[in-house]
Amino acid sequence: MLDIIFNHRSIRKYKSTPVDECILKNILESGVRASNTGNMQVYSMIVTLDAAIKEKLWEAHFKQEMVKQAPVVITFCADFNRFSKWCRQRKAEPVYDNFLSFYTATIDSLLVAQNVALAAEANNLGICYLGTTTYMAKQIIDILKLPVNVIPVTTLVIGYPDETPCLTDRLPLNGVVHYETYKDYSKSDIDNIYQEKENLPLTKELLGKNDKETLAQIFTEKRYPKKDNVDFSQSFLKVIEEQGFMNNK
Repeated sequence: MLDIIFNHRSIRKYKSTPVDECILKNILESGVRASNTGNMQVYSMIVTLDAAIKEKLWEAHFKQEMVKQAPVVITFCADFNRFSKWCRQRKAEPVYDNFLSFYTATIDSLLVAQNVALAAEANNLGICYLGTTTYMAKQIIDILKLPVNVIPVTTLVIGYPDETPCLTDRLPLNGVVHYETYKDYSKSDIDNIYQEKENLPLTKELLGKNDKETLAQIFTEKRYPKKDNVDFSQSFLKVIEEQGFMNNK
């Protein structure tokens, strides 16, 4: 398992080879074994194999080709719908229409997604997370017919890789690990932590293409600018409210 973790690559090009039904079932069962809050399992996995539905999801996910290429697309959802119905059918009134419950279910669904990712890679499959899930949550809700109390939080495309990209760089441990208490970063700490990333050939290439002085400027001005952050925040907050998770009184 450690080899799988240390050799993880995000795959964006896939062969058309289908994933065997037994392998897919094993991957999904691996997801179900993930840790979760109170053993409530307040999540759902929507498995999309149908080309027509993948076409719609492709549109929602900013037309990323891997959504159509990969034979399996799984949308992981925060889901208090099922649990609340069970409560009512067992003479218990559910009280999970608040933001904390949404956050709890989100954590559960992400734990499941990572188990699925590891199981897929253990079966020689490639995966890629789609951050566009929360950006386009409303459209995905409509496509997948998600009821109230269900919100998509992340998506995995899964299939046999048609590329072998290089390992993506990661910050050193001292950049992300704190012992006992949080140790805030000095100016020199920041310089040391980001030095390797800033000196990568890919970084220099990105700076030239984007006509920017620093890698940080590419993140704040190109990849994740304020306008996008605010717009997508507002739309996602609206989705959270519409799906019944903002009764916080």
